[in-house]
Amino acid sequence: MATKKPTKTKKVTPKQALKKEEGRYWAATGRRKTAVARVRIAVGKKSDFIVNRKPFDEYFQDPEYRIIAKEALEKAALGKNFEVSILVRGGGMRAQAEATRHALARALVEWDSSIREQMKTLKFLTRDPRMRERKKFGLKRARRARQWRKR
Repeated sequence: MATKKPTKTKKVTPKQALKKEEGRYWAATGRRKTAVARVRIAVGKKSDFIVNRKPFDEYFQDPEYRIIAKEALEKAALGKNFEVSILVRGGGMRAQAEATRHALARALVEWDSSIREQMKTLKFLTRDPRMRERKKFGLKRARRARQWRKR
């Protein structure tokens, strides 16, 4: 029997790993109500966050929505700089912020699967299915009927 030669394993330095990841991105989609967010993250030299071709602070002007949208990145505490590009359509501003959080969490899990359990416990990977109920025929709203009057 022929014996196998031991294969040499090459050590990858952090600089080489960053070079390997350069030009590569991870994409994900997040949804909330009728809002849909498509996110692309890439490891970069500086942190950059763009939403619908606008700076993050300019698009999400309310501080509460900024916190919601960036929550997945901050809770992951990766210590890396990410270049984040987001395209959001539909819904209101809050639904868009929550859809962004959902998509960002999915993209981070795609980048590093060890974060998955943390994101699941924070419920960032769960798609919130609650949507507005449609208006029914013969009613004023989804369930609101006309008011009955005796006289």
